[in-house]
Amino acid sequence: FFSLTGKEALTHFPSLGPSTNSAQGKVHMKQCDLLKLSRKQKRLCRREPGLAETLRDAIRLGIMECQYQFRSERWNCSLEGRTSLLKRGFKETAFLYAVSSAALTHSLARACSAGRMERCTCDDSPDLENRKAWQWGVCGDNLKYSTKFLKKFLGQKRIGKDLRAKVDIHNTNVGIKAVKNGLKTTCKCHGVSGSCAVRTCWKQLSPFHEVGRLLKLRYDDAVKVFSTTNDAVGHSELASPQRHSHSTKHPASPRATDLVYVEDSPSFCRPSKYSLGTAGRTCSREGNCDSMCCGRGYNTQSRLVTFSCHCQVQWCCYVECQQCMQEEVVYSCKQ
Repeated sequence: FFSLTGKEALTHFPSLGPSTNSAQGKVHMKQCDLLKLSRKQKRLCRREPGLAETLRDAIRLGIMECQYQFRSERWNCSLEGRTSLLKRGFKETAFLYAVSSAALTHSLARACSAGRMERCTCDDSPDLENRKAWQWGVCGDNLKYSTKFLKKFLGQKRIGKDLRAKVDIHNTNVGIKAVKNGLKTTCKCHGVSGSCAVRTCWKQLSPFHEVGRLLKLRYDDAVKVFSTTNDAVGHSELASPQRHSHSTKHPASPRATDLVYVEDSPSFCRPSKYSLGTAGRTCSREGNCDSMCCGRGYNTQSRLVTFSCHCQVQWCCYVECQQCMQEEVVYSCKQ
């Protein structure tokens, strides 16, 4: 899956500044080449001006949200060890697939409504209406195009036969569904003195933090699965004894919104090929120090921090603040 190593997010892309169409085209091609894509994905990228920038934004968005959601956990979604992690079927791998597909779905839909993609526009609006929509600032996020393009980009038509392939596709779809779950209808009134004589409505996605928070809840309740053969349809499918498991002879399928995994995670306490461990990580003494430090204990250190204080608004247009200092206690996990 193209966006999960995280290395691409650190790559500097040349900006698409004022230039000729020919020069912009060459820059776009170069951006596609800089991304770690399959041959088919690179071909699609080259055909979609604006896509490379959107992919880069999606990679950054997914990484930042993952690291935010796991900032207090033993595994903090660091880039170190991610390649090895993706070769396994852990809960953390499930989250990475889901948050990456969600970030790409969200970024594509927003790029369409912002006019940054040539082949898509506002949500379900003819070209003439788009101009008015952009003028009024009511262009809907095009989730329909985003979802359709993403499935084509990821090549999901050929569902893998092996368990890991099914799990990866399932978790990718959980991420897409999490974005769909946050799609809301927003309306704006037009008329004399703010009356609602005319009302314009459009589809708008929730902030990505809400998607990340939902996926973190899915991670906390992730379901361990195995492969079983469905005699009725004649092919294998995912099953779990954890869902409605009154009978082990007839295990239930995981729900479409469940994150699923196939093997138990390591502790992430010590350095390994999956993470740097938790030594030196800052923690909250009343909150997560005991868990994060894995029973090794934690160091206590005092430091002086500077912050703005006693701020006042000065006429007319600026704020004047003093600089204050205070002592802060920092807790960090022992080696």
